Amino acid sequence: MNWTKPYRPLALLALMIPFVFTMSCKKAAPTAAPAPAVPTVMPLQVDRLNPDLDKIIPAGAQLERVATGFKWVEGPVWIQGSLYFADIPSNSIRKWTPGEGVSIVLQPSGYQGSEPYGGPEPGSNGMTLDAQGRLTVAGHAQRDVYRFESLNSRGPITILANAYEDRLFNSPNDVVYRSDGSLYFTDPPYGLRTQLDTDTHKQLKINGVYRISNALEQKPGAPPANAAVQLLIGNLTRPNGIAFSPDEKYLYVDNTTPKKIWMRYTVRPDGTVGDPKLLFDDTADTRLGAPDGMKVDMEGNIYSAGPAGVWIFSPEGKPLGTIVMPERTANVAWGGPDRKTLYIAASTSIYRVNLNIQGEPVVHAK
Repeated sequence: MNWTKPYRPLALLALMIPFVFTMSCKKAAPTAAPAPAVPTVMPLQVDRLNPDLDKIIPAGAQLERVATGFKWVEGPVWIQGSLYFADIPSNSIRKWTPGEGVSIVLQPSGYQGSEPYGGPEPGSNGMTLDAQGRLTVAGHAQRDVYRFESLNSRGPITILANAYEDRLFNSPNDVVYRSDGSLYFTDPPYGLRTQLDTDTHKQLKINGVYRISNALEQKPGAPPANAAVQLLIGNLTRPNGIAFSPDEKYLYVDNTTPKKIWMRYTVRPDGTVGDPKLLFDDTADTRLGAPDGMKVDMEGNIYSAGPAGVWIFSPEGKPLGTIVMPERTANVAWGGPDRKTLYIAASTSIYRVNLNIQGEPVVHAK
């Protein structure tokens, strides 16, 4: 953070505040001071492709920047009145609380080595909650999927899985639970040092989409349940964002590059997927950004990071329009007491916009 002289004492004071969220075997980190005040409210810019978008975005909607000063923010999730998110280059998970600002939750959150990582994304990535309210994290550069056992204690972090067929994951990117307690996640190579398929640390030939059956039932502190990992999709070059339809009939997965596409898969009763369908192909779009993290609302509309900002699709994959963002967009999350606030993680900042339709809950009930 670039503090001017009058703020330096406040920054030093903030660094002395005890860290209130510690985990066993993790060094406690100081509370981070909020960034200096910046202009926060701007008119919402929208690229309307279909009149149905007016049912979602209210007239006169505004885009508000609530936190800034980061490098590449990802994985937002709303928990107990705060937005948790990852700042991947700083290898940290942070949270923003209205009226209180930003604090560090965990650092390091991904790569744990003592030597410099040597790659651009050493931290953790996507996050979600399970049916017991436990925060589950795509470890990214840590090459695993892990779970906090409590938000308020020093209980253990449980590694749910870190390998498929005895080969380490590439770098788990985004995560979502099904109501049966199984966990689905994407595994592109973006957390590897070179981010390439030829990276010498890459053990899996594919960039897959996986499922951990019965992840909800894994006991705290238990060894990684690698035997429970199933490969669901193995033919996407860079699978990234992942979400279920409200009725869990479909699983949505997008692909970042070289094809910028959104896919839909039918979810079978046993949790596997089939019947792949291309929802939308935006490969020819040269604007900044690519398909990335996504969520759905209660009516089944899809909200996804993409070229120029946040793309909004109907449940059938019809593009309704784009929330045009001032920065490259990575992911979105529903928040606020009524889940009508869409939080947007975009490069250096966290933004929000109030919409008309309620977002789907993070936890799917049976």
